[in-house]
Amino acid sequence: MAFNYDKYLRTDKMPTLWCWGCGDGVILKALIRAIDTMGWDMNDVCVVSGIGCSGRFSGYLDCNTIHTTHGRAVAYATGVKMANPDKHVIVVTGDGDGLAIGGNHTIHGCRRNIGLNHILINNFIYALTNSQTSPTTPKGMWTVTAQYGNIDPSFDACKLATAAGASFVARGSVIEPEKLTKLFVEGFSHDGYSFFDVFSNCHINLGRKNKMGEAVKNLEWIKGRTTSKVKFDMLSDEEKKGIFPLGVLHKDKEKIEYTKAYDKVRKAAMSNEAINFEELA
Repeated sequence: MAFNYDKYLRTDKMPTLWCWGCGDGVILKALIRAIDTMGWDMNDVCVVSGIGCSGRFSGYLDCNTIHTTHGRAVAYATGVKMANPDKHVIVVTGDGDGLAIGGNHTIHGCRRNIGLNHILINNFIYALTNSQTSPTTPKGMWTVTAQYGNIDPSFDACKLATAAGASFVARGSVIEPEKLTKLFVEGFSHDGYSFFDVFSNCHINLGRKNKMGEAVKNLEWIKGRTTSKVKFDMLSDEEKKGIFPLGVLHKDKEKIEYTKAYDKVRKAAMSNEAINFEELA
């Protein structure tokens, strides 16, 4: 039986405005399948997105949604989660939205380990605004702001999230949508900040200006830069250069989720008793 995506979508907004062949549609469907697997009531789900191609997610999903300003999606989502700790809050950003102007909010969301599910769609470019260099654009790539080739070193978003304190960190790819769904389910089941770095294609604004003018060529380029974590761990340090592992990269079940820690503050204030900080370690 075919999966019924329509019950999770604002069908009056279909078809999407994304370019033909864009990976965002693959991620949207993987997200819907994960929500379905979790058995979540859409009335208990809030999707928060910022500005960029990823910002459309909040308009297409039929649940509580907030389309925020550029770079501020994690900040808005933090407020939603603090006010509604029992709800399922999903943040969708791009690599520019989540790591450049919004990088500060991302690292502090990770640091607090607040129970957000942050899906960072990483297409290595500012796609919506016509191809500026993003924090994940590889060296040597042509962009409108680096027309002789990008010289900036790029972020490894998963290493950044892990170092900042996120207790669940994973990387997926639009090439393997079923595995991506499983990653979402595992992260959604985790109590803490769940961060997903999802490699996606932008063959329009990254690909065609870097000799990858078709979606398939752009996807082949992504495939050549990724491998499973199991295979990655078997590579030498030299072989690992330019290769990114896929799968769950970090998981800490012991770290307390932020709204639960804050609840202890609230109870201490109401009872005028001291907080047991050993419980928050």
